[in-house]
Amino acid sequence: MLTDPAPHDSDLAGFRESDRMTTLDLPENDSLATIARSIETALNAEQTANIRRACADFVRIAAQFYEVPDCNVRVFAARPLKVREQWTMELFGDYAPETMVIRVWMRTAVRKEITSFGTFLSTLCHEFCHHLDFQKFKLADSWHTRGFYERAAVLYHHARGTPRKRLVWAPMSRGRWRIDWQRTRRSTEGVS
Repeated sequence: MLTDPAPHDSDLAGFRESDRMTTLDLPENDSLATIARSIETALNAEQTANIRRACADFVRIAAQFYEVPDCNVRVFAARPLKVREQWTMELFGDYAPETMVIRVWMRTAVRKEITSFGTFLSTLCHEFCHHLDFQKFKLADSWHTRGFYERAAVLYHHARGTPRKRLVWAPMSRGRWRIDWQRTRRSTEGVS
């Protein structure tokens, strides 16, 4: 995962604010983890209607906790695949702030296999964090900053019921950063 380049205009302050916010308040109960287990069960059984229902429950409960408007979730089959001469890209999910709609895909683009639960839940949390950027934090845009990825990881690990790992960042050109997954996975330093 690569961060977005910093904007060169009036949005720079919002970008920096997003980068500084590295955590989220979390519900003290296990309601999101319970719903996440329902998503996992439905994914494993390939029960599309139950996946859609559980995803809608997840974002509804999360929206209530964060005191933001609810958003809609649409779950689609195979991920879109864009192929160009120099690159290929799969779309795992997206969020449309104008309509407050999250879209997630439950099957891989090429083999059409069910997405792993971890990848699917991570995508749902990621897209919900875009919703929070607009609705809770009132940012002008929802950039992929280090702070954004940290917030999404906090929500994901809470919902998954797994210990949070410290994300390790590697600098890239033009002020961008990427997650160093190898070092992050090796990190024994959990974050509470």
